[in-house]
Amino acid sequence: MSERHSVWGDSMTVADKQAIARAFGRAAPHYDDSATLQRRVGHRLMALAESEQKAIYLSTVLDVGCGTGYFTQQWMTHAKTVIGLDLSAPMLATAKARCGDAMLGVQADAEHLPLADNSIDLAFSSLALQWCDDLHVPLAELRRVVKPGGQILVSTLLNGSLCELDSAWQQACGTSRVNRFITLSGLQQATQRAGLMHATVLQESEQLTFATAHAVMKSLKGIGATYRPQGTGQQGLATRAQFSAVEKAYQRFALAANTLPATYQIGYIVINHHA
Repeated sequence: MSERHSVWGDSMTVADKQAIARAFGRAAPHYDDSATLQRRVGHRLMALAESEQKAIYLSTVLDVGCGTGYFTQQWMTHAKTVIGLDLSAPMLATAKARCGDAMLGVQADAEHLPLADNSIDLAFSSLALQWCDDLHVPLAELRRVVKPGGQILVSTLLNGSLCELDSAWQQACGTSRVNRFITLSGLQQATQRAGLMHATVLQESEQLTFATAHAVMKSLKGIGATYRPQGTGQQGLATRAQFSAVEKAYQRFALAANTLPATYQIGYIVINHHA
């Protein structure tokens, strides 16, 4: 049976997408201060690009979910034109300030790319597509816009990410406040449904450490990853007592004094697009 590839319950609404864009927009001014994981994963994804793709000077590179433009800027040494695409206008403005006129900024949804078929040499999207309703849709869009002979590079969060925080919330409050993420098998199915039959799909772990559970949650707020859709767990603000209970429950994962892990499962997709 095919797995639905959404973290959003039955369906994502326009209101959901607007709320996501607002959350990331609020984080834009200070996003880079909390983007340790995003840097690690993005550099790993760039390293997975075929060496010949990075050795030649590409015509057009697309960065989907470009955020503040950190990796958009990295790709500028490899391409004549780099398109930074994001749902959030404040994120795009921050990216434009970083990259200048060398970046073509496009505010758009990854599920509806306003780009011509076969117009992109290389598409890059790091830790962005987990916010889409059904992963095969943006993957199919990437397949559509990337030229035959081009490359598609994607990273996304997988099931099991933030397992320590999820467990602490479950123990403290009896419910989850951590978004659900796609499984590895679901990721593989999504690539197939998108018509990408020759994808290399990898799973790797990344672990950050923090002094407190509060610091873990603050880091998520710092990058704007705070929105929870209706129907996917407890809604509303947590109480001070609940936060205290989560802090206590999180301690069983401590690696040492004042050293709490936050573990992420990362899915990488590398596609050499032939048709």
